[in-house]
Order: sequence, then structure tokens, then C-alpha cells
Amino acid sequence: MRIKVILLLACCFFTARSFAQHPEEAKIKSILQVQNVAWNKGDIDAFMEPYWHSDSLMFIGKSGVTYGWQATLDNYKRSYPDADAMGKLTFTFVQFKPLDSKHYFVVGKWHLARSIGDVGGHFTLLWEKINGRWVIIADHSS
Repeated sequence: MRIKVILLLACCFFTARSFAQHPEEAKIKSILQVQNVAWNKGDIDAFMEPYWHSDSLMFIGKSGVTYGWQATLDNYKRSYPDADAMGKLTFTFVQFKPLDSKHYFVVGKWHLARSIGDVGGHFTLLWEKINGRWVIIADHSS
């Protein structure tokens, strides 16, 4: 009987560990939540903060590939000039996949609830840990 209890507890422990969220995944989710709040406050500059501040940042959207943090920020501000265009953003996460200790691949859905008509789609984000900070180095949103 004692062995059965020990085996049962061991199974529960290892099952719980397998479903536990990786600490780096939790950090990235937290950054995405802050990003979501910034968008819903109408603050595109704060929304862009998690993106890599580099000319090598890659953003792929309906207009094609854009390189650079500033160019990506300018595109966002042009596409979403006011609160009606921005609406309220919601993310639904599909997958967080660690590629190695410094890279994560994130897949999800985005949705904008807007008075001028809702829009949404999917995104894939490539995250890299640079100088101890997680940043988005590539974003493909459609």
C-alpha cells in the first residue's frame, strides 16, 4: 500500500511539473500583457517598447516586409491614427515554443474590437534575449 501511495505522489509531481509554465515563457507573457494594456490606452510608443530597437527588426504585414524599429513604429502610427482605428486589442496565445536559451517562438491570434469594424488575424513572433531582456526581433502579423 505504501508503495502505491509513493508511486501515485510521484506521478502527480511529475505530471504537475510537465504542465508547469517555463519561467521565461511567463516573462514573455507578462511583456505581451503590458503591451496589450499600452495598446488599449492608445499608447503606440509603449506598445512598441518590447520590439528590438534596431534597424534589423523585421515586421511582416499586409504591405510586405518592413525593416527597423522606427519604420515599424511609423507604420503603426499611420495605420492606427486614432482611438477608433486602434480599438481594443485582445491576444489569444496558441503556442510558446522555446528554441534555445535565448530564443522563443510565439504563435497567437489578435483581435481589435472597433466601432469602425472589427479586424483580427494571427501572429508569429520571434523573441530573443538580448542583454538580459526579451525583445521581439521578428513579427509576422496577418
